[in-house]
Amino acid sequence: MGLVIVPVLLAGCSGGGADSPRTEDREATGRAGPSAGATAGSGGPAEPDPARLPRTRAAALDLIGQVIAGPDSFGPGVVKRSPYESDPATWPVLGADCVWRRGRPAGTVLATRTRYFEVPAAAGKGPVRLAAVVTVHRSREDAEWEMAESIEETMRCPTQQLTADEQVGSMVAAALLGEEEVQRNSDDALTEFGEYRSTELGGPHPYTWQQAQTHQVTVAVTGKGAKGRTEKEIGALVTQAQATMLVRLESAVEKQS
Repeated sequence: MGLVIVPVLLAGCSGGGADSPRTEDREATGRAGPSAGATAGSGGPAEPDPARLPRTRAAALDLIGQVIAGPDSFGPGVVKRSPYESDPATWPVLGADCVWRRGRPAGTVLATRTRYFEVPAAAGKGPVRLAAVVTVHRSREDAEWEMAESIEETMRCPTQQLTADEQVGSMVAAALLGEEEVQRNSDDALTEFGEYRSTELGGPHPYTWQQAQTHQVTVAVTGKGAKGRTEKEIGALVTQAQATMLVRLESAVEKQS
C-alpha cells in the first residue's frame, strides 16, 4: 500500500518517553475546530446504517469490542502486556504544563477502551511497546473535534511528558492522503513521528502514532521503539493494526445489502 504524507506541522524539540497516553487512551479535553488539522482524504468509508451507530454506552462498548485490536492485529510476534486494558472510567489529559495525567473522559464520549501490547526483546533488539484505542463519541462532529485537537496538542506541546520516566519529542504531525489503506476506510487520518526516551530503554528511539476518524468513532495506535528497532518497523506495526481496526469498524456499521 502507498503512503502519502502531507506535513501539517514541524515542531522541533527533543524528548522521549514510555507508553504514550496519546497512544493509549489518546483523547483530550478542550475544544478546537475541525479545520485545525484534520484533512479529509479521497474515497472514504462506506455509508453507515444509522441503526447500527451507537447511541448508548452499552452499544458503544459492544462496538468497541468488535473493533479494537488484539495481538494478531499487528502481525506475528506481538503479545499482550500487563495490564492489558486501561481503566474505562479514565483517560489521559494533556495539561498546560505538557504533562499527561489521567482524568475523566470528556462529556462527548460514550465509551473508550485502550489495550497494550509488546513485541518482546530479541537478540540485539529491545521491546516495542504498542497500544491501541477505540473511542466512540456522541456525534460525528465530536469525533472531528478530537482529530483537530490532536494537531493543536502537538503545536502546543512538541515535547510531552508521558510518565515520570517517559517522554516524546521532536514531533512531526502530518495528514495521511491518497493511496494509504487507512485513508480509504476513514473520513480523516493523522500521523505523528517523533523521538521516544525512557529511563528503562534509553533513547532516542522511533515513535509513531496514527489516529483516524470514521463517523462518530476514532481509532488510534501508538508504537514506541527501542534499541535496534527502526522507524520502518514501528510504522509497519502501527499501520497494520490501524487498518485492521478500520476494516472491522466499517464492517460493523455499514448498511447491509
